[in-house]
Amino acid sequence: MSEEKVTQEAMNEEEAKNSSTEKEEMKEEKKEKTSKKNKNEEELRKAQNELSELKDKHIRLQAEFDNFRKRTLKEKMELMKSAGEGILVNILPVIDDFDRAMQMMGATEEGDPVADGVKLIYNKFQEFLKQNGVKEIDAKEKYFDTDLHEAITKIPAPSEELKGKNVDVVQKGYLLNDKVIRFAKVVIGE
Repeated sequence: MSEEKVTQEAMNEEEAKNSSTEKEEMKEEKKEKTSKKNKNEEELRKAQNELSELKDKHIRLQAEFDNFRKRTLKEKMELMKSAGEGILVNILPVIDDFDRAMQMMGATEEGDPVADGVKLIYNKFQEFLKQNGVKEIDAKEKYFDTDLHEAITKIPAPSEELKGKNVDVVQKGYLLNDKVIRFAKVVIGE
């Protein structure tokens, strides 16, 4: 029996060695799994951070493009509004001459065909200016406004209510789509 005991003990020792080896192997497997899990989690975090950065860049790029598109549309609209400004500014002296002619024609007889023809041309010309966004600046007996008027001189006001107001308009001013293309030249009452 002693031989059986020795064999039994040897088997027990071998089982103990095997179980300790298995335990060590299991510990190593756990360590490997844990390290793989940690690596995977770290890679996942990196990928998520990269994704959020890319999303942020994409959103910013889209917003920047929208702003660019809006800005260019606004610039195009402004260009279209003021495209004929140079031509219209050069027509203003002709308008002044027409106004003077109309004042002189007020003294002519009714039914004069020349006067009637000039009045028709004047009215068409005024309509053309309105269609192109040109408006006359109303300056007579209005308070002096440096954004719209240019003071030529000051004179004593004919009445108390005209103090600080435009007493006379020497040259009419004009707006093109609410932008001054020529200031009204005025005389101010003081």
